[in-house]
Formats: sequence, C-alpha cells, structure tokens
Amino acid sequence: MATRKTTTSRVTRKKPRTMPRTAKARTGKLRVWGGIDLGGTKIEAVVVDARGEVLGQARHPTPGKGGPGEVVREMYGTLEEAAISAGLATPRLSGIGVGAPGSVDANHGTLAHATNVVADWEKPYPLAADLGDLVKGRVVLGNDVQVAVAAEYRLGAGRPYRSVLGVWWGTGVGGGLVLDGTPWRGRGGAGEIGHMVVKPDGALCGCGRRGCLEAYAGRASMERKARKEVHRGRRTQLFDIMRDKGRPRLSSGVWMTALQKKDGLAIALIDRAIEMLGAAIASAINLLDVEAVILGGGLGTRLGPEYAGRIAESMYPHLFIPERAPLIHVAELGDLSGAIGAALLAEPRM
Repeated sequence: MATRKTTTSRVTRKKPRTMPRTAKARTGKLRVWGGIDLGGTKIEAVVVDARGEVLGQARHPTPGKGGPGEVVREMYGTLEEAAISAGLATPRLSGIGVGAPGSVDANHGTLAHATNVVADWEKPYPLAADLGDLVKGRVVLGNDVQVAVAAEYRLGAGRPYRSVLGVWWGTGVGGGLVLDGTPWRGRGGAGEIGHMVVKPDGALCGCGRRGCLEAYAGRASMERKARKEVHRGRRTQLFDIMRDKGRPRLSSGVWMTALQKKDGLAIALIDRAIEMLGAAIASAINLLDVEAVILGGGLGTRLGPEYAGRIAESMYPHLFIPERAPLIHVAELGDLSGAIGAALLAEPRM
C-alpha cells in the first residue's frame, strides 16, 4: 500500500487569560470554582469563573515520597496558591473538582489503583473527603482524561465536532470519549485506550497485564525500559538530562530535550510508542468512527503537532476506511485542560 502523507490541523495555543488585579478584587461577587489535575509528576490547579475563564493557576510537583495523604496535602497547597493568584481564599470557592488517574468512584469519592501517582496506591482512598476537610467545601472526583476531554470538547480543539476521541499521552496513556455530543463513560471504565492490547503476551504493563498500549507508550513504562537498557550497557543522555533539570523522573521535558539532542535510546523508545499508539488509535477509530482525535497529556502537548502527524501516519495502515481518516489535533487548552475540566465537573452547568 502506498504511503499517504497525513496533515494535522493547525493548532493555535491559547494562553489562559488571567484577570488584571483590579478585576480580581471584584471576583468576590462572582461564583468561582477550583479544579485540580492530579498527575504522576505534577499537580495543576486552576480557579475559573462561570465561562470557564482561568482566573488563577498554580503547579506543584507530585510528591515522590509519602502516601495518598501526602498527595492530598500537596493538592490543597496547590489549590490554595491558585486561589491566592486569583485574589481569593479557598473557602470562597463554590466547589472543587479533581481529575485523577486510576479507578475513580465518584459516588463514594474514592480513588484506587492510582499507581502512576503512588507506587502502592491500590486500595480505595477517600480523596474527596480528605481534601474536602482541608478546603472546607464540596469536592467532586472524575477520571483525569475524561474531564480533560470534556473541557477540550466544550472550550478547545473539540468544539467543531460532535464525536471525538481524546488520547492523553503522559505518565500513562488515558482516553476519553464524546459520542454524538454526550460524554461516554460506559459503566465507569470507558476510554481506557492505554489498556487495549497491542501485542498479546507482550511487555508487562503497570496494571499487571501484558501487551497493553501503556506498556509501550506510557512515560513510566518507557522509563523502566530505559533503565533496563542502561543496566545492559546501552548509552543514553536521558538520565543526565533528568539530573541536570533536577527532575526525579523522566518528565516530558526530559524526553523532549533528549530527542532534540538526537539521543538514540530516546528516539527508539518514542518511535516504538508512536507505532503502538497508531495501531491502538486506529483500532478505536475502526470501532467508533469518530470525527477527530485530540492528543493531550504531558508528552502529547510537549511534542506537539509534529509528533501528532507521525501518529496519524502510523494509524493509516491500520484504518479500515483510510480515505476518511480523522484529523488529530493537539489539545488547545494545553496543560490546563485537565484542571479546567475538573473545575467544570464541580459545576456542570457552567
């Protein structure tokens, strides 16, 4: 089959609009919500108004040590900083939403199987109640990628479409769906594209199964593979760059710098990730026939349109109807899509 060149859509990266100091002083008359995006390497918090406009934001590293309780305390500190930057205090927020990876039980406010955040976070933890005690307010939980995709659908790259698939490429690989204008969550586990099997009996995934997409494309899995290769004697600049940047893990910025330096191991592992992403996304397209794919997450947004184009090219041989391949857009809200989506979750009528 002849190779078809795929062009991704142009994406204008919008910086969140923060209110001037004089306007911030008046926010007490407005209803405002807090949103927290909990990730494997960072905690992002925003304060937004009824239009989804960002009034304040803050980012802290996810604690590398300690259990879920330490993570919750850091989440509170990040949200408090975002509220201060908006000229507010956390008790004045109308509600707080949290987008988190793992198994979210929104009814009970618990988070389980969040091993991309804390290695032994397996059992359900009452995250909403603990955070609610600190903020003295209502906390709502949602899946991190599902809320990010909802934000992109409403305010970002998904606005022109009725049906989209979101693929969040970062510490893990998550997914979210909007079908005919409705977020699709199934029985709570829909969109988990990272755990689609791309190679039967393949590489071991962090979930304990083998051959998942995340085992090849998740940043945590790629780091484990890189460490194994170094142990076998392969040379790479990845860990030197990590130390130079003062990072405890191979963050998206570390991978980007290594690619810019043409590090052989970084290139090989990213190439393998792109190949597997293409196969998995194409399979999802063959099943759902959505109009567009939105690529987000730490690696997705950092690597940007060039790598979105490469993923589109790797999809093409696996598409049942290749002449109707969906466009791949990079998330327009960038790193803030998860936090903004979490805030929208706290007040769905926004």
